[in-house]
Amino acid sequence: MDMLLSLLRSMPGAISLGLIWGIMAIGVYVTYKVLDIADLTVDGSICTGACVCAILATNGVNIWVAVLAAIVAGMLAGFITGIFHTVFGIPAILAGIITQLMLWSINLKILGKANVGISARTIKVIITQLKTSNAIMALIGFVTVVIILLYLFFGTELGCSLRATGCNLNMSHAQGINTKVNKILGLVISNGIVALSGALLAQYQGSADINMGRGAIVTGLAAVIIGEALCSHISINFGVRLAGVTAGGVVYYIVYQIIVWAGLDPELLKMFAALVVALFLAIPYLKSTYFSYTPQFKAERKMRKIQARLAKKEAQLAKKAAKKGGKA
Repeated sequence: MDMLLSLLRSMPGAISLGLIWGIMAIGVYVTYKVLDIADLTVDGSICTGACVCAILATNGVNIWVAVLAAIVAGMLAGFITGIFHTVFGIPAILAGIITQLMLWSINLKILGKANVGISARTIKVIITQLKTSNAIMALIGFVTVVIILLYLFFGTELGCSLRATGCNLNMSHAQGINTKVNKILGLVISNGIVALSGALLAQYQGSADINMGRGAIVTGLAAVIIGEALCSHISINFGVRLAGVTAGGVVYYIVYQIIVWAGLDPELLKMFAALVVALFLAIPYLKSTYFSYTPQFKAERKMRKIQARLAKKEAQLAKKAAKKGGKA
Protein backbone atom coordinates (compact mmCIF):
# COMPACT_ATOMS: atom_id res chain seq x y z
CA MET A 1 0.00 0.00 0.00
CA ASP A 2 2.80 2.42 0.88
CA MET A 3 4.48 1.73 -2.47
CA LEU A 4 1.22 2.41 -4.30
CA LEU A 5 0.79 5.70 -2.43
CA SER A 6 4.33 6.72 -3.34
CA LEU A 7 3.52 6.03 -7.00
CA LEU A 8 0.36 8.14 -6.82
CA ARG A 9 2.28 10.98 -5.16
CA SER A 10 4.79 10.95 -8.01
CA MET A 11 2.10 11.20 -10.73
CA PRO A 12 1.70 15.03 -10.66
CA GLY A 13 5.44 15.39 -11.26
CA ALA A 14 5.30 12.88 -14.11
CA ILE A 15 2.35 14.73 -15.68
CA SER A 16 4.21 18.06 -15.42
CA LEU A 17 7.31 16.66 -17.10
CA GLY A 18 5.11 14.92 -19.67
CA LEU A 19 3.48 18.24 -20.59
CA ILE A 20 6.86 19.98 -20.89
CA TRP A 21 8.22 17.24 -23.13
CA GLY A 22 4.87 17.16 -24.92
CA ILE A 23 5.52 20.75 -26.03
CA MET A 24 8.94 19.60 -27.22
CA ALA A 25 7.26 16.71 -29.06
CA ILE A 26 5.01 19.17 -30.91
CA GLY A 27 8.18 20.77 -32.26
CA VAL A 28 9.46 17.35 -33.33
CA TYR A 29 6.07 16.65 -34.96
CA VAL A 30 6.41 19.72 -37.19
CA THR A 31 9.62 18.41 -38.76
CA TYR A 32 9.12 14.65 -38.50
CA LYS A 33 5.49 14.41 -39.61
CA VAL A 34 4.72 17.67 -41.43
CA LEU A 35 8.05 18.28 -43.23
CA ASP A 36 9.12 14.63 -43.30
CA ILE A 37 12.56 15.55 -41.94
CA ALA A 38 14.39 13.82 -39.10
CA ASP A 39 15.85 16.86 -37.33
CA LEU A 40 18.49 16.12 -34.68
CA THR A 41 18.99 19.82 -33.90
CA VAL A 42 16.48 19.43 -31.07
CA ASP A 43 19.04 17.74 -28.81
CA GLY A 44 20.91 21.06 -28.83
CA SER A 45 18.11 23.61 -29.19
CA ILE A 46 16.20 22.40 -26.10
CA CYS A 47 19.38 23.02 -24.08
CA THR A 48 19.85 26.39 -25.80
CA GLY A 49 16.39 27.48 -24.70
CA ALA A 50 17.14 26.41 -21.13
CA CYS A 51 20.55 28.13 -21.05
CA VAL A 52 19.31 31.45 -22.45
CA CYS A 53 16.34 31.51 -20.08
CA ALA A 54 18.48 30.61 -17.05
CA ILE A 55 21.18 33.21 -17.71
CA LEU A 56 18.71 36.03 -18.38
CA ALA A 57 16.52 35.13 -15.38
CA THR A 58 19.48 34.97 -12.99
CA ASN A 59 20.64 38.38 -14.25
CA GLY A 60 17.37 40.07 -13.34
CA VAL A 61 15.58 39.98 -16.70
CA ASN A 62 11.82 39.49 -16.56
CA ILE A 63 11.03 35.78 -16.87
CA TRP A 64 8.61 36.28 -19.79
CA VAL A 65 11.27 38.22 -21.69
CA ALA A 66 13.74 35.43 -20.89
CA VAL A 67 11.33 32.83 -22.30
CA LEU A 68 10.78 34.91 -25.44
CA ALA A 69 14.56 35.25 -25.90
CA ALA A 70 14.90 31.46 -25.49
CA ILE A 71 12.34 30.92 -28.27
CA VAL A 72 14.24 33.30 -30.57
CA ALA A 73 17.51 31.49 -29.81
CA GLY A 74 15.89 28.16 -30.72
CA MET A 75 14.55 29.63 -33.94
CA LEU A 76 18.07 30.79 -34.85
CA ALA A 77 19.33 27.25 -34.28
CA GLY A 78 16.66 25.92 -36.63
CA PHE A 79 17.57 28.61 -39.17
CA ILE A 80 21.22 27.48 -39.14
CA THR A 81 20.18 23.87 -39.77
CA GLY A 82 17.90 25.04 -42.58
CA ILE A 83 20.74 26.98 -44.23
CA PHE A 84 23.09 23.98 -43.98
CA HIS A 85 20.43 21.78 -45.58
CA THR A 86 19.01 24.01 -48.30
CA VAL A 87 21.88 26.32 -49.24
CA PHE A 88 24.85 24.00 -48.79
CA GLY A 89 23.02 20.82 -49.81
CA ILE A 90 23.86 18.87 -46.65
CA PRO A 91 21.34 16.08 -45.92
CA ALA A 92 18.86 17.14 -43.23
CA ILE A 93 19.93 14.55 -40.67
CA LEU A 94 23.63 15.52 -41.03
CA ALA A 95 22.79 19.23 -40.95
CA GLY A 96 20.98 18.66 -37.65
CA ILE A 97 23.95 16.77 -36.20
CA ILE A 98 26.35 19.55 -37.23
CA THR A 99 24.17 22.25 -35.65
CA GLN A 100 23.72 20.11 -32.54
CA LEU A 101 27.51 19.84 -32.13
CA MET A 102 27.89 23.60 -32.63
CA LEU A 103 25.20 24.27 -30.03
CA TRP A 104 27.03 22.27 -27.37
CA SER A 105 29.90 24.78 -27.46
CA ILE A 106 27.52 27.74 -27.79
CA ASN A 107 25.45 26.56 -24.82
CA LEU A 108 28.59 26.14 -22.72
CA LYS A 109 29.62 29.70 -23.60
CA ILE A 110 26.15 30.99 -22.71
CA LEU A 111 26.17 29.29 -19.30
CA GLY A 112 29.84 29.95 -18.59
CA LYS A 113 29.97 26.66 -16.64
CA ALA A 114 28.38 23.22 -16.62
CA ASN A 115 25.12 24.29 -14.96
CA VAL A 116 23.30 27.31 -13.57
CA GLY A 117 20.63 27.21 -10.87
CA ILE A 118 17.29 29.03 -11.04
CA SER A 119 15.95 29.20 -7.50
CA ALA A 120 12.18 29.70 -7.40
CA ARG A 121 12.62 31.20 -3.93
CA THR A 122 14.68 34.14 -5.21
CA ILE A 123 13.58 34.40 -8.87
CA LYS A 124 10.00 34.81 -10.02
CA VAL A 125 9.48 31.89 -12.39
CA ILE A 126 6.41 30.77 -14.34
CA ILE A 127 6.47 27.14 -13.18
CA THR A 128 8.28 25.25 -10.44
CA GLN A 129 8.17 21.73 -9.05
CA LEU A 130 7.61 23.29 -5.62
CA LYS A 131 4.03 24.01 -6.77
CA THR A 132 3.18 21.09 -9.04
CA SER A 133 -0.56 21.74 -9.34
CA ASN A 134 0.04 25.34 -10.44
CA ALA A 135 2.71 24.13 -12.86
CA ILE A 136 0.29 21.66 -14.45
CA MET A 137 -2.33 24.37 -15.01
CA ALA A 138 0.24 26.77 -16.47
CA LEU A 139 1.62 24.06 -18.77
CA ILE A 140 -1.87 23.18 -20.01
CA GLY A 141 -2.22 26.86 -20.88
CA PHE A 142 1.08 26.84 -22.79
CA VAL A 143 0.10 23.67 -24.66
CA THR A 144 -3.28 25.15 -25.60
CA VAL A 145 -1.74 28.37 -26.92
CA VAL A 146 0.90 26.50 -28.95
CA ILE A 147 -1.71 24.18 -30.50
CA ILE A 148 -4.08 27.06 -31.36
CA LEU A 149 -1.29 29.12 -32.96
CA LEU A 150 -0.04 26.18 -35.02
CA TYR A 151 -3.58 25.22 -36.04
CA LEU A 152 -4.25 28.75 -37.26
CA PHE A 153 -0.88 29.02 -39.01
CA PHE A 154 -1.17 25.72 -40.87
CA GLY A 155 -4.61 26.78 -42.06
CA THR A 156 -3.14 29.76 -43.90
CA GLU A 157 -1.82 29.68 -47.46
CA LEU A 158 1.78 29.68 -46.21
CA GLY A 159 1.04 26.90 -43.74
CA CYS A 160 -0.65 24.80 -46.42
CA SER A 161 2.34 25.26 -48.74
CA LEU A 162 4.61 24.09 -45.92
CA ARG A 163 2.47 20.97 -45.44
CA ALA A 164 2.48 20.38 -49.20
CA THR A 165 6.28 20.55 -49.18
CA GLY A 166 6.37 17.72 -46.67
CA CYS A 167 3.76 15.65 -48.51
CA ASN A 168 5.29 15.83 -52.00
CA LEU A 169 8.47 17.84 -52.47
CA ASN A 170 8.70 17.48 -56.26
CA MET A 171 5.04 18.29 -56.90
CA SER A 172 5.21 21.32 -54.60
CA HIS A 173 8.26 22.60 -56.46
CA ALA A 174 6.48 22.05 -59.79
CA GLN A 175 3.54 24.12 -58.51
CA GLY A 176 5.83 27.09 -57.88
CA ILE A 177 6.21 26.66 -54.11
CA ASN A 178 9.58 27.73 -52.74
CA THR A 179 10.35 24.46 -50.97
CA LYS A 180 13.72 25.64 -49.64
CA VAL A 181 12.16 28.57 -47.81
CA ASN A 182 9.44 26.27 -46.47
CA LYS A 183 11.99 23.83 -45.11
CA ILE A 184 13.86 26.62 -43.34
CA LEU A 185 10.58 28.00 -41.97
CA GLY A 186 9.53 24.57 -40.68
CA LEU A 187 12.87 24.07 -38.94
CA VAL A 188 12.67 27.57 -37.42
CA ILE A 189 9.16 26.96 -36.04
CA SER A 190 10.06 23.50 -34.77
CA ASN A 191 13.19 24.54 -32.88
CA GLY A 192 11.49 27.63 -31.48
CA ILE A 193 8.88 25.37 -29.87
CA VAL A 194 11.59 22.99 -28.66
CA ALA A 195 13.49 25.90 -27.07
CA LEU A 196 10.26 26.98 -25.33
CA SER A 197 10.05 23.54 -23.72
CA GLY A 198 13.71 23.88 -22.69
CA ALA A 199 13.03 27.23 -21.01
CA LEU A 200 10.07 25.75 -19.13
CA LEU A 201 12.07 22.66 -18.15
CA ALA A 202 14.89 24.78 -16.70
CA GLN A 203 12.39 26.69 -14.57
CA TYR A 204 10.58 23.56 -13.45
CA GLN A 205 13.65 21.61 -12.37
CA GLY A 206 15.40 24.73 -11.04
CA SER A 207 18.54 24.61 -13.19
CA ALA A 208 19.94 24.56 -16.71
CA ASP A 209 22.56 21.92 -17.43
CA ILE A 210 24.83 21.59 -20.45
CA ASN A 211 23.80 17.93 -20.90
CA MET A 212 20.06 18.29 -20.35
CA GLY A 213 19.21 17.91 -24.05
CA ARG A 214 21.04 14.63 -24.56
CA GLY A 215 18.66 12.03 -25.98
CA ALA A 216 15.80 14.53 -26.30
CA ILE A 217 14.99 13.33 -29.83
CA VAL A 218 14.22 9.85 -28.47
CA THR A 219 11.69 11.23 -25.99
CA GLY A 220 10.20 13.49 -28.66
CA LEU A 221 9.82 10.65 -31.15
CA ALA A 222 8.30 8.42 -28.46
CA ALA A 223 5.69 11.07 -27.67
CA VAL A 224 4.92 11.60 -31.37
CA ILE A 225 4.50 7.89 -32.08
CA ILE A 226 2.40 7.27 -28.94
CA GLY A 227 0.28 10.32 -29.77
CA GLU A 228 -0.26 9.07 -33.32
CA ALA A 229 -1.35 5.69 -31.95
CA LEU A 230 -3.76 7.37 -29.51
CA CYS A 231 -5.38 9.69 -32.08
CA SER A 232 -5.26 7.66 -35.29
CA HIS A 233 -8.71 6.20 -34.61
CA ILE A 234 -10.21 9.37 -33.10
CA SER A 235 -9.79 12.14 -35.67
CA ILE A 236 -7.53 13.26 -38.50
CA ASN A 237 -7.95 16.88 -37.42
CA PHE A 238 -4.58 18.62 -37.17
CA GLY A 239 -5.33 20.19 -33.79
CA VAL A 240 -6.43 16.85 -32.33
CA ARG A 241 -3.23 15.25 -33.56
CA LEU A 242 -1.14 17.94 -31.88
CA ALA A 243 -3.08 17.40 -28.65
CA GLY A 244 -2.47 13.67 -29.05
CA VAL A 245 1.28 14.29 -29.34
CA THR A 246 1.20 16.18 -26.04
CA ALA A 247 -0.81 13.36 -24.48
CA GLY A 248 1.85 10.99 -25.82
CA GLY A 249 4.47 12.87 -23.82
CA VAL A 250 2.37 12.55 -20.66
CA VAL A 251 1.79 8.81 -21.24
CA TYR A 252 5.50 8.30 -21.86
CA TYR A 253 6.48 9.94 -18.58
CA ILE A 254 3.79 8.13 -16.61
CA VAL A 255 5.12 4.81 -17.94
CA TYR A 256 8.65 6.03 -17.23
CA GLN A 257 7.66 6.82 -13.63
CA ILE A 258 6.02 3.41 -13.20
CA ILE A 259 9.22 1.72 -14.36
CA VAL A 260 11.28 3.76 -11.87
CA TRP A 261 8.76 2.91 -9.15
CA ALA A 262 8.99 -0.80 -10.04
CA GLY A 263 12.71 -0.71 -9.27
CA LEU A 264 14.25 -1.08 -12.73
CA ASP A 265 17.96 -0.30 -12.87
CA PRO A 266 18.18 3.46 -13.69
CA GLU A 267 21.13 2.74 -15.98
CA LEU A 268 18.75 0.81 -18.28
CA LEU A 269 16.15 3.59 -18.64
CA LYS A 270 17.68 5.07 -21.80
CA MET A 271 17.78 1.63 -23.38
CA PHE A 272 14.13 1.12 -22.45
CA ALA A 273 13.22 4.49 -23.99
CA ALA A 274 14.96 3.55 -27.25
CA LEU A 275 13.18 0.17 -27.32
CA VAL A 276 9.80 1.85 -26.76
CA VAL A 277 10.44 4.17 -29.71
CA ALA A 278 11.55 1.23 -31.89
CA LEU A 279 8.41 -0.72 -30.93
CA PHE A 280 6.01 2.10 -31.74
CA LEU A 281 7.83 2.85 -35.00
CA ALA A 282 7.49 -0.82 -35.98
CA ILE A 283 3.79 -1.12 -35.08
CA PRO A 284 2.39 0.34 -38.37
CA TYR A 285 4.54 -2.02 -40.46
CA LEU A 286 3.80 -5.07 -38.31
CA LYS A 287 0.10 -4.27 -38.32
CA SER A 288 -0.11 -3.87 -42.10
CA THR A 289 2.08 -6.92 -42.75
CA TYR A 290 0.83 -9.49 -40.25
CA PHE A 291 -2.35 -8.28 -38.56
CA SER A 292 -4.32 -6.40 -41.22
CA TYR A 293 -7.54 -8.11 -42.33
CA THR A 294 -9.28 -5.30 -44.18
CA PRO A 295 -11.11 -6.13 -47.44
CA GLN A 296 -8.33 -4.43 -49.40
CA PHE A 297 -5.68 -6.51 -47.63
CA LYS A 298 -7.62 -9.72 -48.26
CA ALA A 299 -8.03 -8.86 -51.95
CA GLU A 300 -4.33 -8.08 -52.30
CA ARG A 301 -3.38 -11.31 -50.55
CA LYS A 302 -5.73 -13.30 -52.81
CA MET A 303 -4.26 -11.60 -55.89
CA ARG A 304 -0.72 -12.44 -54.74
CA LYS A 305 -1.71 -16.10 -54.34
CA ILE A 306 -3.26 -16.19 -57.83
CA GLN A 307 -0.15 -14.59 -59.30
CA ALA A 308 2.03 -17.13 -57.52
CA ARG A 309 -0.04 -20.02 -58.92
CA LEU A 310 0.12 -18.60 -62.45
CA ALA A 311 3.85 -18.11 -62.19
CA LYS A 312 4.23 -21.73 -61.00
CA LYS A 313 2.12 -23.04 -63.90
CA GLU A 314 4.10 -20.97 -66.40
CA ALA A 315 7.31 -22.38 -65.00
CA GLN A 316 5.96 -25.94 -65.31
CA LEU A 317 4.82 -25.34 -68.91
CA ALA A 318 8.17 -23.84 -69.79
CA LYS A 319 9.91 -26.84 -68.27
CA LYS A 320 7.73 -29.26 -70.29
CA ALA A 321 8.33 -27.31 -73.49
CA ALA A 322 12.06 -27.42 -72.85
CA LYS A 323 11.93 -31.19 -72.40
CA LYS A 324 9.97 -31.67 -75.63
CA GLY A 325 12.40 -29.49 -77.50
CA GLY A 326 15.29 -31.55 -76.14
CA LYS A 327 13.71 -34.84 -77.27
CA ALA A 328 12.99 -33.45 -80.72
